[in-house]
Amino acid sequence: MGSFFNPGKRLFADTRRSEIYIDKSEMIEYLNRCIDTEQRFVCVSRPRRFGKSMAAKMLCAYYDQSCDAQELFDGLKIAGATSYQTHLNRYPVIHLDIQWFRSNSQDGTAAVRMLEKGVSAELLAAYPEAAEEICADGEYVPLPVVLEQLSRRIGKRFVIIIDEWDCLFRQDKSDHKAQEAYLALLRGLFKGTVSEQFVSLAYLTGILPIKKYGTESALNNFDEYTMADPGPLAEYVGFTEEEVYALCAEYKMNFEEAQRWYDGYRFFENSHIYSPKSVVDAMRRHRFGNYWTKTETYESLKLYIAMNFDGLKDTVIDLLGGAHHRCDTEAFQNDMTTFESGDDVLTLLVHLGYLAYDVEQGEVFIPNEEVRSAFVRAIRVNGWNEVMQAIGDSERLLQATWAKDEETVAAMIHAVHRQNTASLVYNHEISLASVITLAYYSAAKDYTVIRELPAGEGFADIVFLPRRVSEKPALVVELKWNRSAEGAVRQIREKRYVEALREYRGNILLVGINYDKKTKTHQCRIEEALI
Repeated sequence: MGSFFNPGKRLFADTRRSEIYIDKSEMIEYLNRCIDTEQRFVCVSRPRRFGKSMAAKMLCAYYDQSCDAQELFDGLKIAGATSYQTHLNRYPVIHLDIQWFRSNSQDGTAAVRMLEKGVSAELLAAYPEAAEEICADGEYVPLPVVLEQLSRRIGKRFVIIIDEWDCLFRQDKSDHKAQEAYLALLRGLFKGTVSEQFVSLAYLTGILPIKKYGTESALNNFDEYTMADPGPLAEYVGFTEEEVYALCAEYKMNFEEAQRWYDGYRFFENSHIYSPKSVVDAMRRHRFGNYWTKTETYESLKLYIAMNFDGLKDTVIDLLGGAHHRCDTEAFQNDMTTFESGDDVLTLLVHLGYLAYDVEQGEVFIPNEEVRSAFVRAIRVNGWNEVMQAIGDSERLLQATWAKDEETVAAMIHAVHRQNTASLVYNHEISLASVITLAYYSAAKDYTVIRELPAGEGFADIVFLPRRVSEKPALVVELKWNRSAEGAVRQIREKRYVEALREYRGNILLVGINYDKKTKTHQCRIEEALI
């Protein structure tokens, strides 16, 4: 068993012994279908804390020919697959953690040299007879050449697993020499007909998709599965709703709170994908909270918010208010320095896990309370005083709403609207909806906030539905532009929007809010529903 070649099953055995282990082994069945086919080059990008390294450990244990890992897999889902025994412990495996090489090198270029030297040394030590022929003249032999010649001599292709493949593009953002040397190595390993002869399966995992040059991927023979388009691997990106529900039952934790904190990533209709490491931390510590702000990606979030690139600040305010924002993810160059538009920054935040992406609608949004709280901490650090003022006042606004204090509600919404909406979009109904949900920021702890809820004979603009643990009244909010607050409440009644809450048992307040474009003032009307 080596550090890089045939690493064995030990690390996955540690994972299996962990207090919480969720079986994602069915992913292996998909990869087994890719082995020795044109689809054998796979790159999976996920945010920090989404199980990338765990998956790499699992694949090493499953494919590594130097160990017998059957006892680790026999009780898992993959054991029921027809391909299970066919590929179990049948391949020479190379496992590379690029973060380790970079952490133990002076710079990115040195990390690439260390990688080549270390892996070649282990391979040649494992096959000393072949080593004498490959290195007969004593000169340096590139790693791809070593692999090609070894593959021919031993009559087997390799499974190559690279974890944190994008480390140099994140840590050495401006070191283009190191990046070029690294990409040259990757091309030697995976690009071209010679490379295809010694690779049975290549599995790369990192935060970023493969670097682009223009519109072309540097390794365009890879199938890429990302947070913007996870394809058939979507259910293996994080925890599913069923998995989290079972954990909450086992650890006696409130499932609805787990939804609020960690749900929100949507890859297809009715899917619910949760941040896995955060769920595990919450269960083990028996406390819901934000477990992201101690990661390196949180520092990136603060940096890109501070840049306010291409008017990003106004977009973030809308997103904090619950808005979805159209985003073109295709032009992003898959690095952390090349930005041509605000969409590039938003796409990076999708890959970092700070935004979710609706593939069907082409929209980004903040997925859950954990991420929202990370955004709030980041903007507090960056001095967005107006936004922090609105968030700080949101509890007082809720109290005024419950008390049906219409004048106070109107005045506070007016202040939030004036201070946090760019003049270009100030007179806009979508902007007003975002302002309302930003103003009611603190409602998230008591309510599920739903925008454009189908109800009665139309759509209720915003509905605040109390969580089961809350005794607060439900709020049905209708927004008007140059009309009247009274007319907004009348519309709620006439179009029977309250029918959307027919399964709800409790008090309901009807809230009408109007913005008068001419006087630039807001009016509010609050009435109790008669049920």
